[in-house]
Order: sequence, then structure tokens, then C-alpha cells
Amino acid sequence: MTSTAPQAQQGHDAGEQPPAWGRRLRRFGYAGRDETGLRERLVPPYNTPGTQLWSVLGLPPAVASRMLRWSAWGGPLLVTLVAGILRFWNLGSPHAVIFDETYYAKDAWALVHQGYEGHWPDNINNAILANPSRVSVPSDPGYVVHPPVGKWLIGIGEHFFGFTPFGWRFMTALLGTLSVLMICRIGRRLLRSTFLGCLAGALLTVDGLHFVMSRTSLLDLIVMFFVVAAFGALLIDRDRSRARLAAALPVGEEGGLRPDSDIASTLRLGLRPWRLAAGVLLGLATATKWNGLYVLVFFAVMSVLWDVGARRTAGAVRPYRAALRHDVLPAFVSTVPVAVVTYLLSWGGWFATRGGYFRDWADRRAGLSPDHVKLPVLGTVHLPQFDMSWVPASLRSFWHYEAEVYSFHVNLTEGHQYQSNPWSWLVVGRPVSYFYESPKPGTDGCPQGTESCAREVLAMGTPLLWWAACFAVLYILWRWVFRRDWRAGAIACGIAAGYLPWFMYQQRTIFFFYAVVFVPFLCLAVAMMIGAILGPPGSSERRRAVGAIGAGVLVLLIVWNFIYFWPLFTGDAIPLSQWNNRMWLSTWI
Repeated sequence: MTSTAPQAQQGHDAGEQPPAWGRRLRRFGYAGRDETGLRERLVPPYNTPGTQLWSVLGLPPAVASRMLRWSAWGGPLLVTLVAGILRFWNLGSPHAVIFDETYYAKDAWALVHQGYEGHWPDNINNAILANPSRVSVPSDPGYVVHPPVGKWLIGIGEHFFGFTPFGWRFMTALLGTLSVLMICRIGRRLLRSTFLGCLAGALLTVDGLHFVMSRTSLLDLIVMFFVVAAFGALLIDRDRSRARLAAALPVGEEGGLRPDSDIASTLRLGLRPWRLAAGVLLGLATATKWNGLYVLVFFAVMSVLWDVGARRTAGAVRPYRAALRHDVLPAFVSTVPVAVVTYLLSWGGWFATRGGYFRDWADRRAGLSPDHVKLPVLGTVHLPQFDMSWVPASLRSFWHYEAEVYSFHVNLTEGHQYQSNPWSWLVVGRPVSYFYESPKPGTDGCPQGTESCAREVLAMGTPLLWWAACFAVLYILWRWVFRRDWRAGAIACGIAAGYLPWFMYQQRTIFFFYAVVFVPFLCLAVAMMIGAILGPPGSSERRRAVGAIGAGVLVLLIVWNFIYFWPLFTGDAIPLSQWNNRMWLSTWI
């Protein structure tokens, strides 16, 4: 199977001279509008893989053709199988409550049993690990600062597999595996290449942060799953809406599509269920952790800009005005209100029961409105007192709860040993140790005759992958700005949505593992960069050979790097000297 690099978009419309600023930017690689056919620009075809590999393997042409047809799903499923085996292998180890599992595993267990989180006694973890059947769910409400969807999902695993490490890690392992499948298919649709899509999924498979988060019952990987699913839904919506636009355009004398300003400016694109699905998925992301709200904003704007680009390509003279008239309101309704309703429904257990934290707050307030509210930027705003008895007490209590949670998050500045500034994330400056112990020789996998051993679960991205991603981010930004490549812009949007908002909270206690939300987009960026290394279509055999060697070496080094750090991702016991050899940076200790 051969790959093709992302198609370059070069040239201007026939007879049209680029503007002066465009001519000045040519020295940086700027290219104008694509000169390919209008149909291909609206709905680009998928690249056709070559048959050289199958010929080398001695397969007949008929079998090779069948293999190529199956590769669109066969390749992603094969990569997903590998990812699943790695993530489920010995999932219950370490047999411990590691890092923030101490919150979410117990909250999930309480949710599936009584519909709201309970207040667990201190030092209950050892009793849970020893004999969970003898541990009762506390009926007293617990104060939690994250919405319930992620904990409900963790609770599904606990319901089927018990209140054990395997049980509370099952769903994150499953969602982590499925996210690899989604990235393979998203990469294929985005880059129009099965090979590059599978490569992006393979890179995600061997990323240490994604791997560790898939084997730990924290909420951030669940947010990532919904974000990636929403991105894929919007990508399908983009293709289908552009195909509908292409079908409405007139056909020219030579059989190609002809731009039409009236159609491009006035055509209503009708019901768009995939964008509606994206709204639900982004609501679920926000209902897992609030940082999903920033992704909602980024993706909603991106979707509208895609509509603008489609109408411009189809011939609209004023594409922004056309999008404002026909696309902005449907896009808003399909995302924001849908996400809000989804968020409210996710609190169904809290509304349906009477035991949740702050559930009876409004009843004790005798129907009065809050005397103050904390708002972003503005801080605390004092409000006049009004009779709010016409608002259901449950909604008033819920509003108060949400205001208190917001105050907690923005004022969380207490120092932590493993906190890190987002400036250091891309270079893996400060990973988070979830679990560490020093087993004695002959115990817990520590070899006899060893002076001492170390067992650690370190939430750290595969270093060579992340350091390569630093260059890939620069590449996609260059390609987006100077090559006018919307695919690079889409990947950049996914990275920005999960990354940039944290720069507003640099005084807050934040951690590197929050970056798992945009790890899939880093893998897409690296895959796109590797596609460029392989060479564009029409390259000479020498150019393709050199590119293949360079790309192959990079991928093999990343895979080796994942294998080298495997003991730190899984908590396997290794001699302390080997553990020290893997501490490449002093900030990793």
C-alpha cells in the first residue's frame, strides 16, 4: 500500500493575477486558489492506493483489488485491535486506587446505586480493594465539582465487572480503544488517504498519555472521546452539505460543474443531522468536564466557516452574508441549545432524587433569588433580591450549585507537586505520577538479586511523538496560512480548542494530563506532516524513496520510544537503575 501526501492547493484562477500581498507572501510558500475542477474542490475524491505492495507479496490482481476495497475499514479495525489488546492487557494492574481514581471510581459507584454522589469516609480505599462487597454506599451527599456523565460511564464498567480496578477502568479502556478507530476513520476522511488515517490512529495507539489515560478512571479521556466524535460528526456534515451544494449547481458544456452565484448564495442546505449529533456530543463533553464548553465554541465557529468556504467555492459573491442568512442560525440551534439541553439532562439523577448535594438549597432559601453571582471576568456581582418562587426549586438549587462549582474552579490555586504550566505541555515538561512504589527484590515483579526496584504509572506522552508534534504544529499552521489548506486549519482548531483555553488559567492548579483532549489532533498533525515527507503525487521515484525512508525512521523511532517507556506506563517493576535511565529530564522526577 502506498500513501499520498496532502494535496497541495496552488495556482490562481485562469488569467487572474494574485494580489500584491499574495505576491509578497510567495517567498514563504503562499499559494492561491486551487485550479482543480469545481466538483473536486467541493467534494475531493479519496486517493487511490497503489498496488505495488500487493504485487511484491505475490497477490493476484483480483485479490489485490479486493484488499484495497476492504482497507477502508480493514486497516482501521486492525489498528484498533492492536490498540485494544494493549489497553486491556492486565488492566487491573496496579491493584490500587491511583491518583484521582479515589474520587471518580467511588462517585461512579454511588451514582449507579443511588443516583447521586455520596460522601465517602476517609481511608476507605483499602477496604474497597480488600473486599468491595462489604463496603456500603454512603447516603450522605458528597460535594463534587464535575458534572456526572463521565462518572455514569465509569459506573457502567463497575456495574458489569464489579467495584474493582478492572471494573472502574473498563469504560475508559473501551473509549480509548474506540477513539483510535475514530481517528483512523477521521484521518482517512480528512486527508483522503486510508494510509494516513491508519497512521494517525497508530500514532495515537502508541502515545503514552493516551495509553495511560485509557487505563485510568479519570474524566479527561472521556471528554476527549466526545470531542473526537463531535469532530468526526462535523466532518461528515461538511462532506454531505458540500455534496448537496454540488448537486444543485449547473453542469457546464464540458460536463464539469459551473459556479452559480444565485444558487451558492440562496440554497438552503436542509436538515443536517450530523451537526445535530455534534451538538449532543459536545453537550456530553461539557457534561463530563466544563472544558468541553470551549470546544463547543471553537467547533461551532469552525462549522460556520466551513459553510462560508463552501458557498464561496460554489460561486457566492458575498459568502459571509449568505452564511449569515442561511447557516449561522441553524448552526447555533444545532449546537448551543442542544448542548445545553444535553447538559441539563445529564443531571437527571440529581434532579430525580432528593439526596444530592445542595438539592434542597432553594427550599431553605424561601424562594428568594441569590444575593450575588460569580461571573467570568466581572467577578462577584451583587444582585437585588426578587421573589423567584415561580422558578422550580430544583432549578434554583441547581443554579446555586453550578455557581459554587464555578467559584471552586476559578479559585483553585493551591500548589501541587505535579502541577504544570501549559507552556511546557508540548515538550512534555512535567508529567504526572499516578502511582509509585518501591517493591523489594522477589516481590511484585522485582527480580531477585536487585538492590531495589521501582513501579510507576507516569502520565506522560511518548516523548519523540510529542517532540515531532511540535514541528507538525508549525507545519500545519504554515500550511493553513500559506497553502490555504482547510484540513490543516481543522486540525489546528482541534488543538487550539483543547489547549489554548488553559492559558487563561495559568494561576490555577492545572496538570499535563488535561492535554489528552487534543492528543488525537496532534497525531493527525504528525500524520499530515509525514504525508508531506513522503512526497506529493507525481514525485520522482528517488524523492519518494528518500521520503519513505525518512518517514519510516521517524515512525519506528516513535514506536521504539513507546516500547522503551512501557514499564512507566503500566506500572511494571524495573530495577531502579533502569528507572533512572528513563528519567530523561529532571522535571520528570
